[in-house]
Amino acid sequence: MTNENEFDFEAFKQAAIKGLYEGKPLTGENGLFAPLLKHFLESALEGEMDGHLAQTRLPEQNRRNGKTTKQVKSSAGPLELQTPRDRTGSYQPQIVPKRQVILTPQLEQKVLSLYGVGNSYADISKHLLEMYGYSLSDSELTAITDKVIPAMREWQNRPLESLYTLVWLDGIYYKVRHDGKVVTRVLYSVIGLSLAGKKQVLGIYTAESESAKFWLTVLTDLKQRGVEDLLISCVDGLKGFDTAIASVFPTTTVQLCIVHQLRNSFRFVPDKYLKDLANDLKTVYQASNREQGLENLLVVQEKWGSAYPKAVQPWLEKWELLSPFFDYPPAIRKAMYTTNTVEGYHRQLRKVTKTKGAFSSDVALQKLVYLVIQNLQIKWETTTYNWKEIINQFSIIFEERIKSHRFE
Repeated sequence: MTNENEFDFEAFKQAAIKGLYEGKPLTGENGLFAPLLKHFLESALEGEMDGHLAQTRLPEQNRRNGKTTKQVKSSAGPLELQTPRDRTGSYQPQIVPKRQVILTPQLEQKVLSLYGVGNSYADISKHLLEMYGYSLSDSELTAITDKVIPAMREWQNRPLESLYTLVWLDGIYYKVRHDGKVVTRVLYSVIGLSLAGKKQVLGIYTAESESAKFWLTVLTDLKQRGVEDLLISCVDGLKGFDTAIASVFPTTTVQLCIVHQLRNSFRFVPDKYLKDLANDLKTVYQASNREQGLENLLVVQEKWGSAYPKAVQPWLEKWELLSPFFDYPPAIRKAMYTTNTVEGYHRQLRKVTKTKGAFSSDVALQKLVYLVIQNLQIKWETTTYNWKEIINQFSIIFEERIKSHRFE
């Protein structure tokens, strides 16, 4: 190693001691340890080059060829590192690889954690500046968050269980930049309830609009990943949705979401009447059986139908798909007509995405949602409330379909 690279430890020690008395920080911007870390890293790079040349050099075919300089972020603050080059370009730095601009994996994890709970790049950069004495540009932060993409792809294609007792299929709308314009995109989510009583997000998908045709591709993807049967599916009121499900999982019971139907009805009624209408409709879906539910719906139609036909008529038109939950015991019935699972999931998504405005791409949207799901899945490790009663009822009603699948 040449003299210009030799490090004067005595001078460093004296300067560090002097700096401590002057109140200078050990790390961060202009930290006292920065020169020492720079020396260690550049010495390691020189050692790597020596080893590389010893292994690869044929007579005069490869030798040193100057150095390149790049800025990196470290726990000791920003550093300007000089990396040696060889003539053939075959040397690949190991301790600080090419294009790496951050030295601490812990910092990358910190960035991902902050991003995964909804912090913007500006928020993250401000936090890093306060905590570590330096910030990162949007492009550097994007490079870090993009590191989750391979894990996300693997998760999206992972094998699934062969049977799910309940699945919820729903979409939520976001703004995404596409070809220089801001467009509306739908993020589709599929949530499944396993035989072990645990909820899982089975997959996330994006498309231009919510359609039965696209849901057909989603359901086909689930089947290709190992799902053989879905006992009950809870979906919104999209036209043709039931046909799409039947074409892939023909024995699945399709239940239209009661909450979606209620919301659609409330859109057509003045606020001062909403409480009364909600109470009247409650007599429909909380009736003791299907016949009583239909009788109560006819009473609601008589009371509200003439003034607000669009609020009531869809219930009659869709009654065959709104009423299947009456065929099941109360514990299963409640899980079918309530959407606490989906609503809670969407609430978590909105919590971290509400400040994002328009996403730069579908992938940018998906990687944030993926990080949210990883955090949410920790909470979902607990078994669903009242699961023993629910699974006992499932086992009786769907005995033949369940017994051929793994039961934990």
